[in-house]
Amino acid sequence: MNFESKKLQVKFNDQAPDGSEIRLLPSKKGGGLCHVTLPPGKTSQAVRHQTVEEIWYFIRGQSQVWRKLDDQEEVVDVSAGISLTVPLGTQFQFRNTGTEPLCFLCVTMPPWPGKDEAIKVNNYWETSFR
Repeated sequence: MNFESKKLQVKFNDQAPDGSEIRLLPSKKGGGLCHVTLPPGKTSQAVRHQTVEEIWYFIRGQSQVWRKLDDQEEVVDVSAGISLTVPLGTQFQFRNTGTEPLCFLCVTMPPWPGKDEAIKVNNYWETSFR
C-alpha cells in the first residue's frame, strides 16, 4: 500500500462531462477525491452517472443544485459549508449564482472510471456548455 500526497493545482486537469473544471486529488480503491470549479454565471450540463455515486462539500461561492431520482426532485441553494449526496442514477445539474468561482470537493465511489461514465440528460436550466 502506498501513501499519496497531492497539492491542489492552479490549472485544472480536465473538464468534466458536465463542463465544470476538475482538479484531481488522491484516490484509493474505494473512492476518489477531486476539486471542482464552476466560473461565475456558468451552468453545467445535466447528467447522470452509470456506476458512481458522489458526496459534494462546498467550500466557496453560491450555487443551486437540481437533483432528480425516480419520483424525488429538488432544487437546493448551496454555499460554503453545505454538503450533499448524488446517489447512483441521479440526474443532476448545478449553476453558479454568485459573483465568485463556485468550488467544491467531490468524492466519487468507486473512483471515477472516465468520461463515458456520465450520460447527458435533459437540462433543468439552459446550459453554458455544449
